[in-house]
Order: sequence, then C-alpha cells, then structure tokens
Amino acid sequence: MDSILVHLITAAPSEEISITSLLAKASPVVQGVLVILVLMSLVSWYIIVYKWRQLRQAEAESEEFLGIFWGEKNFGTIKRASEDLTSSPLGHVFRAGQKELDKLRSGKMGDTMQGKMDDLENVERALRRAMMAETIHLESMVSFLATTASAAPFVGLFGTVWGIMSSFMNIARAGDASLLTVAPGIAEALIATAIGLVAAIPAVIAYNAFASRLRFLEAEMEKFGADFLNIVKRNFLS
Repeated sequence: MDSILVHLITAAPSEEISITSLLAKASPVVQGVLVILVLMSLVSWYIIVYKWRQLRQAEAESEEFLGIFWGEKNFGTIKRASEDLTSSPLGHVFRAGQKELDKLRSGKMGDTMQGKMDDLENVERALRRAMMAETIHLESMVSFLATTASAAPFVGLFGTVWGIMSSFMNIARAGDASLLTVAPGIAEALIATAIGLVAAIPAVIAYNAFASRLRFLEAEMEKFGADFLNIVKRNFLS
C-alpha cells in the first residue's frame, strides 16, 4: 500500500498534459460527446441572440401600435400602421380581425340578434386563429433551449462516465494505478462535464427569460383581442 502511495506521489509525467492534447487523444466516444455539446451550445447561442432581437422588436412595435390604435379613430390609418409594424403581433391580430370584419361589412350582416352573434363569433374566431399563429411564431425555436438545458448535462454525464470507464480500463491493462494512467481518462470526464454545463446554463437562463416575455406578449394579445371585440360590438354589431 505504501509503495502505491509513493508511486502516485512521485510519478512524474513524461509529457506536458494540456486540454488540446487531451481532446486530441480522447476516445472517439468522448470526442463525439464533445462535438454534440459544442453544436448544441452554438445553436443555442444563435437562438438566444435571434430570439432576443425578435422579442425586443416585437415588444417595441406592439407598444407603438397600441399608441396608434388608441390614438386614431380611423381603422384605415390603423391598418396602414399595422402593415408598417411587421414585427408587432398585435398588428397581425388587428389585421386578421379587420379582414374578417371587412368580409362581414361587404356581405350581408345579420339583422337578427342571433345573426349578429354569429357575425361576432366569426370575428372572434379570426382573432383566435391569428393569436395562435403569432404565439407559435414567437415560440419557435425556444423549445430547443429547453431541450439543451435538460439534455446537455446528461450528455456531458455520459462522457464523464465513459472517461472514468476508460481510466479503469487503462489501470487494468497497465496494472498500474499511477497518475499517468488515471489522469487522462479523468480529465476527459471533467472536460465533458464542464462543456455540458457550459451548454446548459445559458440555455436555461435564456429559456426562462424568453418564457416570461412570451407570456407577457400572449397576455397583451388576449387583452387586445378582447378590446377589439368590444369595439366591434359597440360600432358595427349594435
């Protein structure tokens, strides 16, 4: 036992060990794990930058559109503004409701109370479809961040387990428990774990931040849809 401890302490490396050399000499399985994690991280960062810009623009243009909507009384002017503010989900919802309303006004609107209620339901369905389409559009690619946040640590853990297995197999083949035998496999394992966390941590932070902003935009669309229906009731179906 004492001889093993002495050998562990006094064993001198025959060559300098660096991260790049470890990655170059890593087993194909560990290298594959690292490639997967790096790709997941790169895609996640692309999505983070893209969605941050998209949601920021959507919020800014929606605020601008609301100011125009409540400040203008002419639906034509509001419609032109909504066409200019292409990133505003509220503008898309407005155009969907306005389009359905134009169909009703160009045709024969219901004269009875039941007919008016049917017309109102048509407008409401158009608004709901537009809100669902905008929600799907805004939420696109965000699910990949959730996948990365939950899967990357486990992919890194797989690399960790494989690296430790490689260390034990090296010990068994060499019949030696020196640092030179154990260190490379353990280092591979730690690198896989680190990269898994590097991929997962930004993804989970960004996902939570985007989820909060998406809930806000969805609530804004719901509120705007209700306000639009109230205006239709007062001005067109009364």
